[in-house]
Amino acid sequence: QWYQRRVRGMIIRSSARTLCSIAYRHSFKYNSKPFLFDNKPLSVFSTLSYQKRYMSSIRYLTQKEATLVDEELMNESSGFHMEQLMELAGLSVASAILEVYPPNGGRSDNVLVICGPGNNGGDGLVAARDFKHFGYSHVDVFYPKRTDKPLYHDLVKQAKGIGAHFLDELPNEEEISRRYGVIVDALFGYSFKGDIRPPFDSLIKEINRISASSKIPIASIDIPSGWDVEKGNVNGLGFEPSLVISLTAPKLCMKHFKGRHFLGGRFVPIDLDKKLDLHLPQYPGSSQHVEIFNQQANY
Repeated sequence: QWYQRRVRGMIIRSSARTLCSIAYRHSFKYNSKPFLFDNKPLSVFSTLSYQKRYMSSIRYLTQKEATLVDEELMNESSGFHMEQLMELAGLSVASAILEVYPPNGGRSDNVLVICGPGNNGGDGLVAARDFKHFGYSHVDVFYPKRTDKPLYHDLVKQAKGIGAHFLDELPNEEEISRRYGVIVDALFGYSFKGDIRPPFDSLIKEINRISASSKIPIASIDIPSGWDVEKGNVNGLGFEPSLVISLTAPKLCMKHFKGRHFLGGRFVPIDLDKKLDLHLPQYPGSSQHVEIFNQQANY
């Protein structure tokens, strides 16, 4: 009997590993979501060696490490420029939001993008343009503190050229509740530190309130604006998103995040990934984003 139980156990474990392998290969080959069991990806029930084979532990970055990664990307050996990185980042943001909050008629066809004055705002401007390409019928951009640089002027022109609308002021609660299916937070990225200054402190508070009362999801780019990049929403004054698209590699604050979490920015050279020990995951097919689950985190 002991021998029979052992054989049955070996058969069950072998079958489970085979099923997990098929499921994960299916999700990558056909660019679909991983199969779920008990609301979790099937891969979490596989062996540790299988998880390492298909999805290595991702390194979560401090603010200093995130700065180093960007510097390495734009040095002579990697050869990237800010414009390239911003285009690819914005594309990954728009594609992830398209997957989670697709235009299905009504207010889901409409997006409100709130942009800040730095690179995160630039990513939002690129995403706004891509939303129009992806079939969202109405894209509004609120850009209260604009950056006076040629790159950002061009991004505004490009977004306007494809049909995005730029707002002079934030719509009121009734208009936001009726009009938009998702609000995109493109205010601050990983370089943010210190207190949230006007006009962004009241803006974040108002959007959080409207989102909670109207059940409109917030999707944040890289990190939720107002969060400490390493400690999270320590003062409770930052955005409270349901979706975050980390860029290049996730930041340390994201271990405190409980919503859906994607990684975008499919441009890190293999040598740089190895050099900085990032353990970036494999992107499925031609996708510009990949979902991150808690069991992959390497803090």
